[in-house]
Amino acid sequence: MAPAGADAQASALYKAGSSRPTKVSFAMAHSLHSSSSTPAPFRSNRPDLATDAIRTAREDLAACFRMAARNGFEEGICNHFSAVVPGHDDLFLVNPYGYAFRELTASTLLICDFHGNVLDGEGVPEATAFYIHAEMHKRLPRAKVAFHTHMPYATALSMTEGDPLIWAGQTALKFYGRTAVDRDYNGLALDNREGARIASAVGDADIVFMKHHGVMVLAPTIAEAWDDLYYLERAAEVQVLAMSTGRKVLPVDPAIAAETYKQMREGDSESARLHLAAIRRQLDAEEPQYRH
Repeated sequence: MAPAGADAQASALYKAGSSRPTKVSFAMAHSLHSSSSTPAPFRSNRPDLATDAIRTAREDLAACFRMAARNGFEEGICNHFSAVVPGHDDLFLVNPYGYAFRELTASTLLICDFHGNVLDGEGVPEATAFYIHAEMHKRLPRAKVAFHTHMPYATALSMTEGDPLIWAGQTALKFYGRTAVDRDYNGLALDNREGARIASAVGDADIVFMKHHGVMVLAPTIAEAWDDLYYLERAAEVQVLAMSTGRKVLPVDPAIAAETYKQMREGDSESARLHLAAIRRQLDAEEPQYRH
């Protein structure tokens, strides 16, 4: 069920049924206007959204939400993770508006299309979640997963002059040459044009520091997105601590930084898989309801 008060404002998202989707209304801090979203083409056959692969993706994503909450990566109910639905490149999983990360479970996640239609789940995504994530997945096919947060240390660095990371710590070198900075903050992303603009600022990067806003992590798998999100905040945290001493922070020699990056990337996908498996074991023991 959607959170209390979820019928207070109208969104332009559509609830898909056996025929053409019908409009549903839920509270959104930032309403999605129908003029901004084009209804999807009629689907004569409802897609199979109950496969084992989709169930695994739901559980993996729910685990990331829960562990992100434990680590203080979320800000209220206004951050969002999404993943392209396995077997359906025109659909994506995303969290419904109104829930804290620590509340989310596999079954509460929504499946949406790029037109603003909710094909599975109760509720709707927050408007900025739809506009940013739909454009990311649509325009950047390599971005199967997109995590957006306002986690404190990385966001703090997005507010500083110049490039956010100094490349002074080993953990930061995991991201050497993989970051972009969106310097053109335009306020809230409340239409698809702003989502498209953010997507165009990404280039070939996997990590986007959004000036005055937060960060976006893009990855081919949920495990790799989680791994990058976690270590990005740790890298930002130690840099902020180093800067707080008032002493000069010394960057690693560029040649050594580049070589270290290559060394770290060689085993990244397997390390990420094991990292996600580890957090799932922890949650299985302590918060097994995330799988429901």
